[in-house]
Amino acid sequence: MLSLDWIYYAISWILLAWHSAWDAIGVPEAAVLGTNWSWILAIIFLVVTVRVILFPVFVKQIKSQRAMQALQPQVKALQEKHKGDRETLQKEMMELYRKEKANPLMGCLPMFLQIPVFLGLFHVLRRLNPDPAKTNKDIYGWTVDQFNSASDATLFTAPIASKFGSTAAELAQLGANGTVVKIMAGVLVLVMMGTTYLTSRQMILKTGWAEDPQQRMIQRLMLYGIPLSLLVSGAIFPIGVIIYWVTNNLFTLGQQQWVLRKFPPPVTATNKPATTGRNGAQPAKTSGLFGRAKPAAEPAKPAAPKIAGPKPGAKPANPKKGRPAKRQG
Repeated sequence: MLSLDWIYYAISWILLAWHSAWDAIGVPEAAVLGTNWSWILAIIFLVVTVRVILFPVFVKQIKSQRAMQALQPQVKALQEKHKGDRETLQKEMMELYRKEKANPLMGCLPMFLQIPVFLGLFHVLRRLNPDPAKTNKDIYGWTVDQFNSASDATLFTAPIASKFGSTAAELAQLGANGTVVKIMAGVLVLVMMGTTYLTSRQMILKTGWAEDPQQRMIQRLMLYGIPLSLLVSGAIFPIGVIIYWVTNNLFTLGQQQWVLRKFPPPVTATNKPATTGRNGAQPAKTSGLFGRAKPAAEPAKPAAPKIAGPKPGAKPANPKKGRPAKRQG
């Protein structure tokens, strides 16, 4: 069986390095507002470290998405050509992707590469236990003092090693209040779901929905499936892991916004904004985070020409007056 100890050692080393850095800067070890900020900041900057390492992969992801977007007209043509013949369609599309060096799965690669980091942090935090009877406190290069300090670390009095689904025995070992843990974990799970949804929605709004059914299915899975799955799986995530996930989502939102603004996607039929609507009217404008449509202003009707009437007290004009006299026959 493949050992994952190297991942646990790597995650532990990064966490301990950042914790030592914040301790050296002067961030207090003791809790302030019920929070051990040196450990919270260590988790946040674990995200920064991983994202800096994976930045080249993120750039490849953007390039692959642009390549897939540029191929949408050809994909649509193949769908029309092989309508009803799914096997031939898939074969032709794979050949097109191979020829143009586009990978439909590249969009998910950064997320897949972060799964080992997520699992490593999950495993390390699950091992934290301040119980004095626990003798194995030198896990993955941790000293006893570091182990005890991380075991006692809290976020607004909720231990970072606790979770929404912690049992009464686990809460007693951590010295935690069950109500506080459930409130903090529940709020963080909702934030995790919301930010996960927004990261996928941000990209789809900028690049448009894919024409390829396989790509569209992946987009829907990313947009709806993963956030909904977190509602259930979030109950088993330690609070420290949820902090990592939320921070990673916020980092992704900022990074995608910067890249999409600096390198806007090419205009295609799937994301090209309409210039005129029906009867030449301007399209409806959108506003707000979720793009609610504002009704477009109707074109102004031309004003009817005004006919000057007689002034008050004036005699009405005789329409027959001024006509040329009839000639005598």
